[in-house]
Amino acid sequence: MTPHPIDAWHALVRSHDPRGLDALLADDAVFISPVVHTPQRGKAVTRAYLSAAFQVFVNPTFRYVREIRGPSDAMLEFETEIDGILVNGVDIIRWGADGRIAEFKVMVRPLKAIQLIHQRMAALLAAAPRSA
Repeated sequence: MTPHPIDAWHALVRSHDPRGLDALLADDAVFISPVVHTPQRGKAVTRAYLSAAFQVFVNPTFRYVREIRGPSDAMLEFETEIDGILVNGVDIIRWGADGRIAEFKVMVRPLKAIQLIHQRMAALLAAAPRSA
């Protein structure tokens, strides 16, 4: 039996290992960033953003504090601390009938956290090798 997409996502986060993203993401997945004004389309770019996010967000302080699940989407509220800044945000995840993630939207607060995350993510994405 295939795990629920949100259960599979939680397992990736718990493992701190984004290698399972390929199996979890739809080929036409879309990533919506809190700092990039246009949606990022395609599995490769969505994987790149989420892999970078694992490095920036997922540390010993990262935790989901609230979860709301629907039949094809979920909202996961998280907290983490980065360089002494408490980051609060939500992951809004939508999946298709095949159970693969079709859209991943991240919203973050406060402004100081957004600025720090923008800086860190930009550096990681600029250094990442490009692949399909």
